[in-house]
Amino acid sequence: MLVDKLYGKYKTISIVGMAKNSGKTVALNHLINEANELGLKIGILSTGRDGEDVDVATETEKPKIYVEEGTIVVTTSDLLSLSNATVEILRVTDYRTPLGNILIGKVNLSGYIQISGPQTAKDIKEISNMVLELGADLVIIDGAINRKFSAAPSISEATILSTGAVLSRDINRVIEETAHLVSLFKLPAIEDAEERRLIENIINNEKVAIVDRDLNVDILDIKTALIGGHIIGENLKDNSKYIVIPGSLINKTLSDLIETSDKYKNVDIVISDGTKVFIGPKDWLRYQRRGINVKVLNPINLVAITLNPYAPQGYYFNPEEFLERTSHIIKGVPVLDLMLGGV
Repeated sequence: MLVDKLYGKYKTISIVGMAKNSGKTVALNHLINEANELGLKIGILSTGRDGEDVDVATETEKPKIYVEEGTIVVTTSDLLSLSNATVEILRVTDYRTPLGNILIGKVNLSGYIQISGPQTAKDIKEISNMVLELGADLVIIDGAINRKFSAAPSISEATILSTGAVLSRDINRVIEETAHLVSLFKLPAIEDAEERRLIENIINNEKVAIVDRDLNVDILDIKTALIGGHIIGENLKDNSKYIVIPGSLINKTLSDLIETSDKYKNVDIVISDGTKVFIGPKDWLRYQRRGINVKVLNPINLVAITLNPYAPQGYYFNPEEFLERTSHIIKGVPVLDLMLGGV
C-alpha cells in the first residue's frame, strides 16, 4: 500500500500533475481508497477545482472523486451543491474564491464530491492546518495545473508527482520532461546551519543578494532577478560564494548572467526550492554545461511518481514499457502505474 508507506511519517501530502489528464485524480482516489482500508481519517483539498465529470478547460472526461463517511473535505458553497455526498459543514472560512466561500466539512453520507481550496501557498498551508485540527490523520493536497508550488516544502511534507502520455505522443519526451522535473525537485540543499539562517532571512525579505565566503551580504538594488542578470553579474567578485534569488529562476536571468561575467562559475545560485525553476530540460542541461550551479534552501521530498499511459486525445503508450523505461531512467524514487498495481 502506498498510504501505508506514508502515514506515520507525514501529515500533509501533495499530488502534483505535470499537466491536465496526467493521472492526478486517479492517484488521489487511490490514496483515498487505501486510507479508508486502513481506517484513517483523511482530509482532501485542491489548489484549483477537482472532481467534476468533465474538465472545464479541456472538455474531456475526468475521474470523479468518491469519499466515504468521516472524510474531511475542503470545498466551496457553489461546488457543494453539485456534489451528491452529504456533508456536515464544520467551518465556514473567510477565504473566498470565484466559486464561493471556502468551506470545511465532514462527509456524513458517502458519495461523489467536487473539491476546491485557496490559491496561494500561505492560504493552502493555513487551510491544511485547520483540517488537521478538525481531526484528520492525513491531509492530501490536490495540486492544480501550473501550480507546482503545492509541492513546496513550506506547504506539504511529501509530494507525489503524476505524469503521463498527455505530455507528448513521444514517450522519450515524456520521460525526459518528467526526469527533468524530478531533478529540480531533488536539487541539493544548503547544509551549513549558519548559511541557511542567513539565506533564509534574505529570501524571506524578498531581496536579491550576493553572499561572499566570509558571509558578508551585498543586497542588490533590484526588485527582481527576472531582468537583473546583468546587474548580478556586474556585482560578482572573486570571493563571492552565493547568489540568492527569492523568486523564480528563468532563462533570461541565467543567459544575462553568463553574458556579463565568468565569475558565476565559482558561485552557487540559491533559490527557495525546485518549484521556482522555470527552465526547460534542454536549456537546463546547457546551463549546467556552462558551469551554472543551483542549490535550494529546502529540497522537495518526492516520495513517488505515478504514470498514466493513456492520453485523452486517443493515443497511448504500452503501460509495461512506459513503466519499465521510466523506472530505468529515474532512480531513487518509486515509479508506479496504479492501474497495473504493484504498490
